[in-house]
Amino acid sequence: MIAFVSRWAMVLTTVVLYCTTGISQIELDSKSNFFTPSDTFNQKRFNYALGISAATYTGFSVGLYHAWYKQYPQEGFHFFNDSGEWNNMDKIGHVYTAYFQGVLCYKGAKWTGLSENNSILVGAICGSLFQTTIEVMDGFSSEWGFSVYDMGANTAGIGLYILQQKYWKEQRISLKVSSLPSSYPDFKVVGSMGNTVSLQDRADDLFGSSFAEKFLKDYNAQAYWASVNIHSFLPEGNKWPKWLNIALGYGADNMFGGYTNEWESEGEKFILGESVFPRTHQFYLGFDLDLSKIKTKNNFFKGVLSMFNIFKMPSPALEINNRGEFTFHLLR
Repeated sequence: MIAFVSRWAMVLTTVVLYCTTGISQIELDSKSNFFTPSDTFNQKRFNYALGISAATYTGFSVGLYHAWYKQYPQEGFHFFNDSGEWNNMDKIGHVYTAYFQGVLCYKGAKWTGLSENNSILVGAICGSLFQTTIEVMDGFSSEWGFSVYDMGANTAGIGLYILQQKYWKEQRISLKVSSLPSSYPDFKVVGSMGNTVSLQDRADDLFGSSFAEKFLKDYNAQAYWASVNIHSFLPEGNKWPKWLNIALGYGADNMFGGYTNEWESEGEKFILGESVFPRTHQFYLGFDLDLSKIKTKNNFFKGVLSMFNIFKMPSPALEINNRGEFTFHLLR
């Protein structure tokens, strides 16, 4: 599927799910704080959450279709093989997106007072529904198609959330994303007709020029992380800070096309030499903060921390790439 459509969907559902679980100041139950999860099933809260979720899903689906898919030719449902595109950064993005949607929907279900098992089920269904809707729309688009690999990645993300919640009763390994602005060297690519284009211009054409666009689209700037809460794996009473995680990350660099650094513009072909800018796989080891472990009695603040816990906090990290090169990053 087209990668950045999923990123915009990610941001939309993050905001909406957060709203569903407590951004409003409305008091539905005078005997309890609105932001505190209910100990027992609360019909008013359930109706409120169900209404917001249904309206959001409908608006999301209709809006996405008219804003994006309607602009492109459509045909009968078909499949599309995009394995290996963008060094599989988009696939890991699918795992991440489905994972955090499942987690946030689970928290919303717990807020209504649903049982643990039912809340896990709600998280799995809601997380899958948003992602599957996008895949089905892709399946009818002539530009793309239904990707089995995308669906596999979505399933993996939901599965990671379910297994942890089922057997550990918590998310000891959280999937997160980081994206730091990427500056491109002043390098000109000469086309087949003698015209030139800078790497920055090519990047702007692919990923956009604003901060928001680059955060969502620029795979050269992104990294996806498995943030491991060390404290939860150690014996009870250990001194490791509950909020300090070890993070394992994956990223990629020097990508100026889905599969290769070759592209056409106005009938002219441009080729960026692999020897000069080789497409690389990057692996990271660093630290992260688990915002859900920060102590606070304010349930609204807990909700804010929970929302921002889907992003990795910038911190020092060590990188090794597939060419055997080591790099230390003060912030990654």
